[in-house]
Amino acid sequence: MNAAIRQTGGHTPVLLAEVIAALNPRAGAVFVDGTLGAGGYSRALLEAADCTVWGIDRDPDAIARTADMRDAYGDRFHALHGRFGDMRDLLAAQGVTQVDGVTLDLGVSSPQLDEAERGFSFAKDGPLDMRMSRDGETAADVVNHTDEGDLADIIYTFGEERLARRIARAIVAARAEKPITTTGDLAGIVRAVMPKPSRKSGSKGGGKAIDPATRTFQALRIHVNDELDELDRGLEAAEAILRPGGRLAVVSFHSLEDRRVKQFLRTRSGGDANASRHLPETRSTRRPAWTLLARQAIKPGAAECAVNPRARSSRLRVGVRTDAPAWTAAPDSGEASA
Repeated sequence: MNAAIRQTGGHTPVLLAEVIAALNPRAGAVFVDGTLGAGGYSRALLEAADCTVWGIDRDPDAIARTADMRDAYGDRFHALHGRFGDMRDLLAAQGVTQVDGVTLDLGVSSPQLDEAERGFSFAKDGPLDMRMSRDGETAADVVNHTDEGDLADIIYTFGEERLARRIARAIVAARAEKPITTTGDLAGIVRAVMPKPSRKSGSKGGGKAIDPATRTFQALRIHVNDELDELDRGLEAAEAILRPGGRLAVVSFHSLEDRRVKQFLRTRSGGDANASRHLPETRSTRRPAWTLLARQAIKPGAAECAVNPRARSSRLRVGVRTDAPAWTAAPDSGEASA
C-alpha cells in the first residue's frame, strides 16, 4: 500500500491512503475514478493491485494529461471525457455495466486552481471563467448579466454567504461602470464591501484568515458547473453500476457537498428516510441499497493537514453496495422494492 501512496505522479490528493483503503483494490477488480483531475487516485489504485481503472473528467485538459498513464499501465487504464453523472452511459458505451468501486473527489482540481487562465482562483489574476468543461456560460457571463436578486440567491445558496445581497448590489453597481472580466476585478469588488476578516475566521490553530471573496467564488463556480445537481446524478449512477460489495468513496470540501453525500447514503442505507427534499420519497418496502463503513465522515490527520492545507476541510464518506436493486429504478417497476 505504501508504494501505491507514493506513486501519484507528483501530486498527492487529499485522504489518499484512506480512499485507497476504503476501495480495497485487488487483482481483476474494476474501478471508476469519476474526477480524474491529475490522476492521483487512479495511479494509486493501479499501483496497489492488478486492477483496471476508468478515469472520467469533464475537463479536456485532464484527459490530455493522461498520455503517460496510458503508456505506464496499458489497457489497465482508460480515460473518458465526460461528466461523472453520466458514468453509467459512458461505461456502457465501452461494454462495462458493473464495477467494484467508484471514487469522487469533488470540487475544483489542483491543476485548475493553479492555472490562472482558468479563472477559478483569485490568488492569481486571470479571466473570470470557472468552466470545468471549457464550454457554456462563464462566471463573467453570470456576474455581468444576472439580475441582482438572482445573483444574491446564487451567492447565498451556493456560497452560504450571509452578506450575499450586499455583494450582489456591489457587483451590479460595478458592472454599470465597466464589465467585470477578471478574477482580480471580482475579488476586489467583494473585498471592498466585506468586514475586515478576523483571525477567528481562519483555520483552527490560528491559521491564515479566509479571504472575504472565497465564498462568492465558490458559489459562482458551483453555479457555472451545476456541481450539486451533478453530484446527485453521480451518486445515483454509482449506485446503479456498483455490484454487490462494491464501494463508493466520496471526498468533499464543504458542507453543501458533504451534506448531500451524507443524506444520500444514510437515506438509502435505511438510516434516515426522507432526510432531504433533494432525494426521492422513500418507500418502506425498499431494501437498503447501501451499508455504511462508518456513520461519521473520515477526516484528515494533523500530519496531512500540515503538509497540505487544502486537506483541512476535506471529508471522506464511504458506502458499500448491498445486493438490493438500485433505488434509481422506478418504484412501480418491481425493481426498486423488496
